[in-house]
Amino acid sequence: MSAPRQPQPVKLLASIIAGEPELMDAVCLRLAEQYGPIDYRSDRLSFDYTDYYEAEIGPGLFRHFITFGTLMAPESLPDVKLFTNGLEAACARPNGTRRVNIDPGYITLHHLILATCKNFAHRPYLRDGVFADLTLLYKGGTFTALAWTFPDYRSTELIALLNDVRNRYYQQLK
Repeated sequence: MSAPRQPQPVKLLASIIAGEPELMDAVCLRLAEQYGPIDYRSDRLSFDYTDYYEAEIGPGLFRHFITFGTLMAPESLPDVKLFTNGLEAACARPNGTRRVNIDPGYITLHHLILATCKNFAHRPYLRDGVFADLTLLYKGGTFTALAWTFPDYRSTELIALLNDVRNRYYQQLK
């Protein structure tokens, strides 16, 4: 029989998609106020894998991934998702349409989990309307996609970026 034990702390990350550089900076600042200093911010990445967000947020979208120096307990993910949903709403236009999309998640040595409020067969329920999306597995020295992994998370560019984040996390655990 295995005995229950506490998991290692995890590396919080956020994918932020917007079309306004000043808004992106403001969102990063607000997230740092909430979760501690940002220890990694990706280069500006074009967001052209889908036009899913264009109708609401607008054209010319780009993305940054950020991570935080403070590791967190994995069970905190629903709280993070609810906070980022509130931040999206606070940044919305007067008519309620979003100007930014924030997808929080975490990296462990074994996988990348994203938080979502959308239910699907591969997304276990956590709490408070938040589900866990097992997005990538780490095996054979790299992150690998699953049947349901979004196309952008399958890309060579994002896999390399997330492998780098995992290496940073590994160093933090030492």
